[in-house]
Amino acid sequence: MNLIYKSTRNDNETATASQAILKGLANNSGLFVPTEIPKLTVPVKKLAQMSYQEVAYEVMKLFLTDFTEEELKDCINHAYDDKFDTPEIVPIVKVGDAYHLQLFHGSTIAFKDMALSILPYLLVTAAKKNDVKNEIVILTATSGDTGKAALAGFADVPGTKIIVFYPKDGVSPIQEKQMVTQKGENTYVIGIKGNFDDAQTGVKKMFSDAVLAEEMDAAGYQFSSANSINIGRLVPQIVYYVYSYAKLAAEQVLADGDPMNVVVPTGNFGNILAAYYAKQMGIPIRKLICASNENKVLFDFFQTGIYDKNRDFILTSSPSMDILISSNLERLIHKIAGSNADKCAELMQDLASEGKYTITDEMKANLADFVGVYTTEAETAEEIKKTYEETGYVMDTHTAVAAHGYDQYVADTADHTPAVIASTASPYKFTRSVMNAIDPAYDSQTDFELVDELSKISGTTVPNAIEEIRTAPVLHHTVCAKEEMLAEVKKILGI
Repeated sequence: MNLIYKSTRNDNETATASQAILKGLANNSGLFVPTEIPKLTVPVKKLAQMSYQEVAYEVMKLFLTDFTEEELKDCINHAYDDKFDTPEIVPIVKVGDAYHLQLFHGSTIAFKDMALSILPYLLVTAAKKNDVKNEIVILTATSGDTGKAALAGFADVPGTKIIVFYPKDGVSPIQEKQMVTQKGENTYVIGIKGNFDDAQTGVKKMFSDAVLAEEMDAAGYQFSSANSINIGRLVPQIVYYVYSYAKLAAEQVLADGDPMNVVVPTGNFGNILAAYYAKQMGIPIRKLICASNENKVLFDFFQTGIYDKNRDFILTSSPSMDILISSNLERLIHKIAGSNADKCAELMQDLASEGKYTITDEMKANLADFVGVYTTEAETAEEIKKTYEETGYVMDTHTAVAAHGYDQYVADTADHTPAVIASTASPYKFTRSVMNAIDPAYDSQTDFELVDELSKISGTTVPNAIEEIRTAPVLHHTVCAKEEMLAEVKKILGI
């Protein structure tokens, strides 16, 4: 049976999985959602004995139903290979009372690798399936991690170009260096004078620009997205929540059928939405704990039912979460509105025109699975220091936001259900913030001195992703005003 996708803003716009992946964004800026969430067809006992790649196939085949077994397995095997520095792909490590799901063992040391290692293969396969002759132009806005992971995934992939916009002063020095040193004839990186929301808004505008689409088509191009708005990003993320439950059951941390809690440091909402989808598939997840930094628009939403982006944008030490418009929340809004596309479109229009929307009491009641928590900058640093001093384990700033939020949740509820914390980035990606949290005296050292010091104190090897950029030349120098994004894209494509 083919699973069909439809737009969150228009019931009449439908697509197969491969069409939804190719298109990225639905018309009038809607997002593609599956018309139903399929149930897992393999028991947990069996999943517990499988490799990560085998679990990936069992989950993804249920969502990507127009891919053949051979096509899908080919995509999975190309994605989850020795690009990851451990054959497990995602190790699970006990830290204190929680289990850290280490999602940062891919080529750019952040969780985005989990989906962006496979997306290029899904896209190229989808293009062949749908007889696409145009070159695919991946257009992406990044708050730091998606950009590098997408660039690494798409570099020199035939039939594609990738253009990444990032906030010039809104990413860590390591994140920026990773992007601007990216090799590949088809890669373009542009800093904008603005924040992530400016970059994301500019990209969405280009996606829904009908005149631009015609000009591009005439020149042999069409857009697709590597942002988490692409369903081809979301589906691979469901896998690691299914995998982590199976592994905890295998290790008898919980009995098969017993619930676990999931804690996710949250920005654009895709990573925690994937956990929600895993729950809908049948994984017993009790609470989805949504952790925010000081940009706590999501925390406030779960408290009040009002989503309000009209507030100061705060630059924090966890920049991948410095987001005021959480794009993937729209998929959840659509679901809790009873899959009512008109209601969803109306709320998104309110967000566009007023900067906020209010959900109904009935919709709010459908959010019972979620709990919002938030962590201040001071608490993030304290969590890193405390965990290091008590356990010797060093975590990055985003993971610390989640870990502290989880501690708060347990203190408030006394809920000791086994918990998995999505550890979304390597501490090496945010060395200055991490090392300063452990001891402010480190601040006098250079970025790469800090890298070596982190390796020493944590007893871990410096990841290849960091070694590579120590001496790599800067290849991308373009910076533009947010109003010039379209002009830059046209210049690259020669249209």
